Amino acid sequence: MDLPKKDKKFAREIIEKGLQEELAKGLCEFDSILHDWKNGSKDHRTAYHSIFKAVKEFDRHIARRYDGVTGSKYFYVIAELLFDGIMSEEYLKDFTAETQQKFKEYLKLAKSKNRKEKII
Repeated sequence: MDLPKKDKKFAREIIEKGLQEELAKGLCEFDSILHDWKNGSKDHRTAYHSIFKAVKEFDRHIARRYDGVTGSKYFYVIAELLFDGIMSEEYLKDFTAETQQKFKEYLKLAKSKNRKEKII
């Protein structure tokens, strides 16, 4: 679904905030692994493999969600951010009423189907 031109500016801002939130979340996960290693809870090999695996999986997720995002995908990226709880519906306030309603309907449908898989 393509957003109206006046909503695209807000969409880019929300997507950037979402990316920053997800990067912070990933860094916290990596820090936790390093913390366990520093405290002796993990040996060097286990810690290294844990970091490698976490970074690899996280990189795939970030690339899938954010690489090559064009205006026609803005709606779906934001819907995923909302669905995953990374952003709240509070961030929709600057969109037109029609766009806000479409997000709410889409999320309601996705949640009603109890979807575990990604939206896009």
